[in-house]
Amino acid sequence: MAKVCVIGGGSWGIALASLLHKNGHEITVWSAHEAKIRMLQERHETEQLPGVKLPENAVFTTDEREAVEGKDLLVMAVASSYTRETAHRMSRFVASGQKMLNVAKGIEEHTMMTLSEIIEQEIPQGDVAVMSGPSHAEEVGRGIPTTIVVGAKTRATAEYIQNLFMNEAFRVYISPDVLGIELGGALKNVVALAAGIADGLGYGDNTKAALITRGITEIARLGTAMGGRFETFCGLTGIGDLIVTCASMHSRNRRAGILIGQGKTCEEAMAEVKMVVEGVHSAKAAMELAVKYDVQLPIIEQVNHILFEGKSAAQAVKELMLRDKKIEVPAFPWAEEQEDK
Repeated sequence: MAKVCVIGGGSWGIALASLLHKNGHEITVWSAHEAKIRMLQERHETEQLPGVKLPENAVFTTDEREAVEGKDLLVMAVASSYTRETAHRMSRFVASGQKMLNVAKGIEEHTMMTLSEIIEQEIPQGDVAVMSGPSHAEEVGRGIPTTIVVGAKTRATAEYIQNLFMNEAFRVYISPDVLGIELGGALKNVVALAAGIADGLGYGDNTKAALITRGITEIARLGTAMGGRFETFCGLTGIGDLIVTCASMHSRNRRAGILIGQGKTCEEAMAEVKMVVEGVHSAKAAMELAVKYDVQLPIIEQVNHILFEGKSAAQAVKELMLRDKKIEVPAFPWAEEQEDK
């Protein structure tokens, strides 16, 4: 049995806390919000994930020292925009080599850092790993079969976390490509906004399939330029996470996109979804990274125009369709070109 603290009392954190409890581990949940902690103490569940009960012996706290000290694993499950602040609060209590697992997805605006990079900057003494993949909290909490990937700098850390989480309904793969895993998880949220916008405009399956296919091309193009492995973007945290986020109504990014496609502003859509829409926060950072690494991201670029410049969604789609003619896979030669050589 391990002692695990989930940092963050949202739906994803509670789903993972429930899974870890079922695997026999001792659970603590920390949140900065006193009202949320009181609700968890009284009901042992959150209104965001009804029916997923945590055990009577679970500890719920707003105290950083109680949350961190003596734990075998800290699971960072706060929204990306709060990752730096939360890591800073925890830092002085984290022991050298203490294992930490980031399960949130996003890229920090302005610094363009991944969330694990932020945690490492704020908590340099921690042993930071990441987890990502097609995994809605609503389904993990109900024990629906799910498969994800854990990335860590050492095989020992990856295997330790794999053993804590894995069971008959939650399969865990491991990988050394921490950067690729995080980029896939963050950038797919921006493409999911585009998929939702297309749904809001009333477009069909053809459009959705095109956005998913060309979207993963953009993610891999930027991700490999930054040092991620191409194979990672073909896997669970790339195409797998992109499919589920673009297709499911559990996806807050897709839901926000639908509302934007129907004519609401970005702010109105986020207010209606009532949850953090990570793709909005990652969209600007993605374009800054595209400039830095000199890669083209036409779908993500148009999402930025819609979100922050007031461009109509219909016009953005039209411009995507009328871009210059392209070869789908430039690396494939024509037969006559090979003969000429």
